[in-house]
Amino acid sequence: MSRKPVLAVRRSGALFLAALTAFVGTVPIATVRWQFVPLLLIPLAIAIWTWRAGTDVDTEGLRVRALIGSTTVPWSRVAELAPDPRGRVSALLTDGMMVPLTGVTTGNLAAVLKAGGQEVSPPAPD
Repeated sequence: MSRKPVLAVRRSGALFLAALTAFVGTVPIATVRWQFVPLLLIPLAIAIWTWRAGTDVDTEGLRVRALIGSTTVPWSRVAELAPDPRGRVSALLTDGMMVPLTGVTTGNLAAVLKAGGQEVSPPAPD
């Protein structure tokens, strides 16, 4: 997936704003004593994580991005996309591994499948 993704799914922008607000709120504490300066790293890391983490989708596959690094999964290795009880979605791979798709929920799963050019199969009857 070296080209631009068809769809980039990210976490809510509210998390980024909360981390930015926490960073600004930590500045006065960090200026009191030099020992408190490392406290600035916590909201900074959270802000970078929320800005970077997510799932990029195109017709070749999925790229799940984290704070550091990413995992690329071609569609040929995806057996199914399975939601959990909390509404988050994971990719079950053909080798039995499970990859949580950051930012993908049952609410945007149809958009992810459409962006990837994948067909939606109905659930099996009980």
